[in-house]
This record gives sequence, C-alpha cells and structure tokens, in this order.
Amino acid sequence: MSTIMGRRLIRLALQAIGAALVASGILWALQGLGIIMWPEDSIMLARREWALYGAITSALGAALLLIAQRMRF
Repeated sequence: MSTIMGRRLIRLALQAIGAALVASGILWALQGLGIIMWPEDSIMLARREWALYGAITSALGAALLLIAQRMRF
C-alpha cells in the first residue's frame, strides 16, 4: 500500500469517527438538557452532566474532523 493511499484511509477513518462523535455528542447534550426525551427509559434525560459530556464529545469529534481536513498528502 502506498503512503498516499494509507493517509487517505487514515483521513477517511478520522472523518467517520469524528462525525460519529459529533452526532452522538449532540444527541447526549440535547438529552441532558431535556430537549430530546427519547428513549423514555434513558438515564441521560434532563441530567445536566450529560449535556457537558455531550459537549465534550462533540468538541473531540470536531477536533478529529479538523485534523482530517488539514492532513496533507
């Protein structure tokens, strides 16, 4: 496998993981804030600490997306 191909695979993996972290972090934050009350039996609903965890998770995902964006070939 060439170096360029390997970097492209790493970039794709960082983008996928980053996007998943952003999406799940937003969901956790909205559940923690009591905006999304689904699923009904979730322990995250209307609990402020989950809003914080979600914000941190989203920020980490955004950082991975930024790193992937700036990768050079």
